[in-house]
Amino acid sequence: MKYSIICLFFIVFVSCKQTEEAQVEANPESKTEEVAVEDTQQFFGEEFDIMPSMSAEEAFEKYKSLKPGDTIDVVFQSKVNSVCSKKGCWMRLEMPEDSESFVRFKDYGFFVPKDIAESEAIVHGKAFVTETSVDELKHYAEDAGKSEEEIAAITEPEVTYGFTADGVYLLK
Repeated sequence: MKYSIICLFFIVFVSCKQTEEAQVEANPESKTEEVAVEDTQQFFGEEFDIMPSMSAEEAFEKYKSLKPGDTIDVVFQSKVNSVCSKKGCWMRLEMPEDSESFVRFKDYGFFVPKDIAESEAIVHGKAFVTETSVDELKHYAEDAGKSEEEIAAITEPEVTYGFTADGVYLLK
């Protein structure tokens, strides 16, 4: 009796599995529709109105007017230079004058795909500037084992253009 119940359960399980596979084979588009829906998703984080957005050049001018501690709400478009290869938890956007904006995501609440380098993105959030003093930079250089010449070459503070995005729109 035990064996017949186990056999019956096995037969039902196997036949359900085969029925599901047969449905996918009979309607192969059902599987591609799922993929297509995921491929068309463009927003990550909160959705926002992508128009009007600033160019990277316009955003850079805004950055240059900020002092450390200031923030400004911005929507701008730029090329993605690099992305966190482990999770997609940050990205660097190209800015003029060989600089970049380092973008993190609000409250670590969302990530972007890891393979979007060289893509165009529109980001919505807060732009800010941080400045690392010459003394701190020299201290970091000492800690890193840099030579005396390399440490002596540090004469200006380092400005970082930061961005906390609450939404990202990827252009395809």
